[in-house]
This record gives sequence, structure tokens and C-alpha cells, in this order.
Amino acid sequence: MSDSFREVTSVSWFGRIKRAVGGVFVGLLLIALMVVGLFWNEGRAVQTARSLAEGAGAVVSVDAGSVDAANDGRLVHATGTVMASSGLSDPDFGISAQGLRLSRGVEMYQWKEEQKSETTNKLGGGEETVTTYSYSKGWDDQPIASSGFKKPDGHENPPMQIRGRQFQIPSGKLGAFTLDQPVLDQIEGDEAFALSPDQAAAIGGAYSGNKQVNVVDGKIYLGADTTSPAIGDYRIGYELAPLGVVSVIGRQSGSQFAPYQTAAGDPLLMVDRGAVPAQKMFADAVSENTLITWLLRAAGLLLLTIGFALFLSPIGVILDVIPFLGSVARMGTGIIAFFLAILVGTTTIAIAWFWYRPVLAAGILAAGVIAAAAVYYLGRSRKAAAPMSMPSTGAAT
Repeated sequence: MSDSFREVTSVSWFGRIKRAVGGVFVGLLLIALMVVGLFWNEGRAVQTARSLAEGAGAVVSVDAGSVDAANDGRLVHATGTVMASSGLSDPDFGISAQGLRLSRGVEMYQWKEEQKSETTNKLGGGEETVTTYSYSKGWDDQPIASSGFKKPDGHENPPMQIRGRQFQIPSGKLGAFTLDQPVLDQIEGDEAFALSPDQAAAIGGAYSGNKQVNVVDGKIYLGADTTSPAIGDYRIGYELAPLGVVSVIGRQSGSQFAPYQTAAGDPLLMVDRGAVPAQKMFADAVSENTLITWLLRAAGLLLLTIGFALFLSPIGVILDVIPFLGSVARMGTGIIAFFLAILVGTTTIAIAWFWYRPVLAAGILAAGVIAAAAVYYLGRSRKAAAPMSMPSTGAAT
């Protein structure tokens, strides 16, 4: 039998109108927030671009093998192999490794609730919603509160007593330089760290719980049957950020790297895996800034569309007295919401450009005006020349 059940709820036409009016205020708030957000995003993009340009012009590449006091306070770039003074270990399971960072990921086998709703508009403007709640078992890295299930009986989850943790070296060495936490936190490149079945006995000795310990597919399995998990069983895997070559850009502060405060506004502290030249690190940061800017613009326009759709939603609800008319109205208001979002969003971005980049914006506007004038006058000259070039139509005698 399917472990699911259905719930049917109804909302009257007047109840839907009341809800739609509430949505108008939410829509107006969302529109206002997105206008502010789009404006802020342009300022953020300009500040970051100027900060990166300033940093690219000021950075000095230094030899990581020695610390030159003359560079103290300057923006420097250094490349070298990271060394760790100590190893990494997870005392809860007796796992040891050599690297920058050891991350423990934990999943527990739990009940999950999924819901699927289908809404139908009724003649007269009412609305009926059929919600199906279904229950299944699966792995999840976050505790699922079964007390919040629609049907908690028979779907109880135990507390998740083992959680994910991260073990990172307190400091490292890059030649003569010391790497502290802000730099280490930016070093990426975590890789899967597989365990061996031979480690099961040592892991079991370190584990203080009462579940059976196995190592399957490179992960720790806590439970009686690895092929048929039970509610409350655990699956634990590890990732390791290995030692290796890194490149760092930051303010030299003694023998450490600190954020370099630019006059443009952004502090600069950049870390890359491998031997990466300073100019490439800045070029990559510029590309990342451009990508983030466009993603935030797209998100802002999408949320603006949702805001205008909420603002116009009462029209569709009122016309839902006849469901067909309500569907047509919603299609129309959806199109209007999209075009209003494009209009308001692009206008906001344009105003922000004039605010944050007046010279560039004025140049683009002037170029546009000149191009439009050139097209206009070219069109007029062609029309004026057309009658003069027409052949004679007189009959030969």
C-alpha cells in the first residue's frame, strides 16, 4: 500500500480576494526592495571593479622564501607550497590525515515528507486544493523534524546526534610567510578522502556509540545491515583539502597576509590553488565580478516580475467568477508584469549607471544620440535623392 494520504481544502471567492489584496502589499514591498537591490548591485559592481583595477596596478610579486620588510604594508603576490606543522584528525572516529582541512559529512537515514498540491478554480470564484502527502525513507545531511509532519504517527525520526564537522590546521607556512585562518579558509580544492575496510576496527575503538561499525564504499556506516538501512542509521564520509602549491595576494603585514584596503572601497585578500600569476588572479576576479553582477541583475528582474504579478493578481481573482476569464486575465497580467519588470529594472540600472559611472553613461548616451541622428539624416537624404533619380516617363514619338 502507498504510504500517503490526501487533504482537500477550499477557499471562497471572497477569501481569495482578501488573500490577493494582501499579495498587493507584498508585491509593492518586493518591487521596492528589488529597485533598491538593482541600484545597489550596480554600485557594488563598480566599486569592486575599481578596487580590482587599483590592486592590479599596485601589486608586487615577491619571493615567498624570504620576508622583505621594505614591502610591509604593500599589496604583494607570493606563490609557494603550503606546509603544515601538524596533522589533522577526527577524534570521534579516530581518522587521521595530512592536509589543510578535513571535513566530515554526516547523513542519517530518516523519514521524509513530500507534498504535491493541485488547485482547481470553481465556478463562482472559489478554489479547491487537493494536497497529497507522501512518506518515504532516505538519507539526509540535516535532521528532519518529524513532529512537523502532517501525519507524524508511524514516521518518527530520532534526534540526529552525530553532525558534520570541519578540522583545519590552525596555521600553515608558505615559505617564510605564515598563513592564518582568513587565508586558509579561502584555499579550496577539497577532494574525497576514502577510508579502507581495514580501518573499521580502529574506527570502532574510537566510536563511543552503540551502533555496529562498518566501512563501505570508502565511508563509515553505523548500523546493523549495510544493504538494508534502518531509520537512525548513519553514513559518514570525509573530504580532504590537500597540501600543495597556492598563490596569495594580500597586504604584507610582518610575515603574514592581511586584507589590503583599497581607496576604491574593497579589501583585497585573494587565494588560488596552483602557481597563478598576479594578473591572471585579477583577471579571474574581474570575470567573477561580471558574472555575479549579471546573475544579480537576472534575479532582480525575476523578483520584479513576481512583485508586479502579485500587485496585479486581484484582477485574475475577480474574473475567476468564470474560471476561463480568470485564466485569460492571469495570462495577460503575467505578460504585463514581465514588461513592467523589464521597464522598471532597466530604468533603475540606467539611473544607477548615471549615478555611479556618469562619464561612461554620458558617453554611451551621446554615442546613441549620434547614431540615431546619423540614421535619421541618412534616411532623409535618401528620400530626398529618390525623386531626383527617377527616370523620365515621356513617350517617344
